[in-house]
Amino acid sequence: MAKNTNENVKSLTKKELREQQKKKRRRMKAVKDVILMILIIGVVVGAFIGLLYAAGTFDYHPQATYHVAITIEDYGSLHVELYGNDAPKTVAHFMELVEGGYYNGKSVYKLFDDLAYIGTELSSGEFIKGEFSENGFHNRISHERGVLSMERRGEGSSYSGFFIVKEDSPELDGKYAAFGKVTSGMDVIDKIFEDLETDANGMIDKANRPKITGIVGHESHGH
Repeated sequence: MAKNTNENVKSLTKKELREQQKKKRRRMKAVKDVILMILIIGVVVGAFIGLLYAAGTFDYHPQATYHVAITIEDYGSLHVELYGNDAPKTVAHFMELVEGGYYNGKSVYKLFDDLAYIGTELSSGEFIKGEFSENGFHNRISHERGVLSMERRGEGSSYSGFFIVKEDSPELDGKYAAFGKVTSGMDVIDKIFEDLETDANGMIDKANRPKITGIVGHESHGH
């Protein structure tokens, strides 16, 4: 009887060992499956991010279609690139105004929220349908330091008024038609902000507004 009992115990012990080994193998397989899944997801995500970088999603550099010089009395000149591939209607409209001499004698009239407004307080003429989200446009130009963007008038863009971004303002992305960027001369804008006082709405006194003595531009080579 004792012998049978011992054999039963040994048999039970072997059975338990086999079950434990099976459980251990299942756990190891589960761990391997998880690791394999993580590696696959990592490869897929890495490839996707690589494609986004290749497409310029994270570091987009628009291509210049026009080069423009903006001269401000007593301060100097800004050299600007315009991006007609990203904001074709805005750039075409802006260049029509430039070539017609519209901005000559206009001024930097407002400094507000790190934006320098150029033109006039009241924009006359026909407003244009700017390249921003509400109008169904995906404008990839971010409102970083030096970017030019058109003022808003309701659902459209201003006939003529535009602003230059002094400090990065990503909250404006998709809300305004960005269309160019200062490539040199931002020290002119910095100096204007440093020199001039404004009222609570950012308006510069009319007697002190820096005048635009000229805006001239030419099409970029290859366009």
